[in-house]
Amino acid sequence: MSLNSQDITVVEQALNHAIELETDERQARLYREVLQKLHLSSLQAVSGMMEPGTMFDDGFRYDYDDSSDLK
Repeated sequence: MSLNSQDITVVEQALNHAIELETDERQARLYREVLQKLHLSSLQAVSGMMEPGTMFDDGFRYDYDDSSDLK
């Protein structure tokens, strides 16, 4: 499954809302664990530590342009 940053934001908001409304502490803890995993996955993806084909694989390659050195 491929999620973009907007998708992740919506999921994070939904989990935070569910945590606020949840009266069962066990269930709220599960939501917090998922939210934490999602946050860690997002950080890893942004830092380039995830394998291709995971969360932010949008088909684009973000390389630095080194052609400014050419004369």
